[in-house]
Amino acid sequence: MSKTAILEIDGNKYEFPIIVGSENEVAIDIEKLRAATGAITLDPGYKNSGSCQSKITFLDGEEGILRYRGYAIEDLADKANFLEVSYLVIFGELPTKQQLAQFETDIHKYTLVNEEMKNIIDGFPKTAHPMGVLSSLTSALTAFNPKVVNVENEKEMYEAVCKTMGKFLVLATWTYRKSSGFPLNYYDNTKGYVENFMRLMFELPTGPYKINPVVVNALDKLFILHADHEQNCSTSTVRMVGSSHAGLFASISAGVSALWGPLHGGANQAVLEMLEEIQKDGGDADKFLAKAKDKNDPFRLMGFGHRVYKNFDPRAKIIKKAADEVLAELGVNDPILNIAKRLEESALQDEYFKSRNLYPNVDFYSGIIYRALGIPTDMFTVLFAIGRLPGWIAQWKEMRVNKEPIGRPRQVYTGYALRPFTEMNQR
Repeated sequence: MSKTAILEIDGNKYEFPIIVGSENEVAIDIEKLRAATGAITLDPGYKNSGSCQSKITFLDGEEGILRYRGYAIEDLADKANFLEVSYLVIFGELPTKQQLAQFETDIHKYTLVNEEMKNIIDGFPKTAHPMGVLSSLTSALTAFNPKVVNVENEKEMYEAVCKTMGKFLVLATWTYRKSSGFPLNYYDNTKGYVENFMRLMFELPTGPYKINPVVVNALDKLFILHADHEQNCSTSTVRMVGSSHAGLFASISAGVSALWGPLHGGANQAVLEMLEEIQKDGGDADKFLAKAKDKNDPFRLMGFGHRVYKNFDPRAKIIKKAADEVLAELGVNDPILNIAKRLEESALQDEYFKSRNLYPNVDFYSGIIYRALGIPTDMFTVLFAIGRLPGWIAQWKEMRVNKEPIGRPRQVYTGYALRPFTEMNQR
């Protein structure tokens, strides 16, 4: 017998079905609430509202669990590469060796970006934020690919996926090349996806670029860890925009803009800005740890704790090891990174932070890795977007295939009631 929830308003009782997910998550289905009662729910930030049923990602913040399509994030980061995980997230199953090879081959078909895109990027000043440029360039892809994707057609959908994966990486790296004043690079189809990211970013025409496998391994893991994270701000934005039947490029462009915010994808940038602030003040990490403990001090320790994970961020456990390997491999001597290590050591040992579960999160460690690689701070969120791309594609695809209705939240109006118009001479 199916369970129901009973709501009572003014003595009238209404029953609503209860839905239980495959991991025993419980939801009250209030789809017919307004029709039945005339009332709506009010839930600022949608912290208690489910917008969809999804088969892509399971997240348990209390237990520190993250899974893609049922696979533990620890196993995926240890045993798979980013394109394998991208295929899994988008299409639902881990690819066979043949499917993965074909996926990479098919992505290669679309790695060349139309030369006219250079005219668009040339219109931006060098000082433009890379995320603003990336959002604009992604949206501009619509002009070069005007045909609407038929989500019912598997071949068309597959080609759209490959096209997006191929071109987005190139455009993302072009935002850096533009701001640095370097010539724009092209994808090399003889090299891997993450290897191409490194050479697209850093290879110069004046000499060969040597790709460090330790660095590639760390970035591969970071992209995997960022591939999807359930219904966060940018993912919900992609689904919301896509629900109007806006195209894939337009929807992902909106996701890029949502990710740009410092409360979302900009968190790892905020970590480095905090570390730079500490260095400018003299580099005393202990002083700022004390400030973080002082409830009367507005200073916040960025990169510690997580609004979803109430325990240790499972992604942080994985990337901490990669961060240590990168720092050891590169032998970086950077006062900013020394401050970061001091903060990390204290937070992992100090009872104040341990009792509040304020452990270093994935943004803390990703910021350290990016800094060690010489990636500018304002490019950090662009790398987050590269990793999150397969999740956005998968969520858009799922929403369209499921024929979900257009997103249209309600509101509780708190403005003036009807009032008479005031003539100009009486104002």
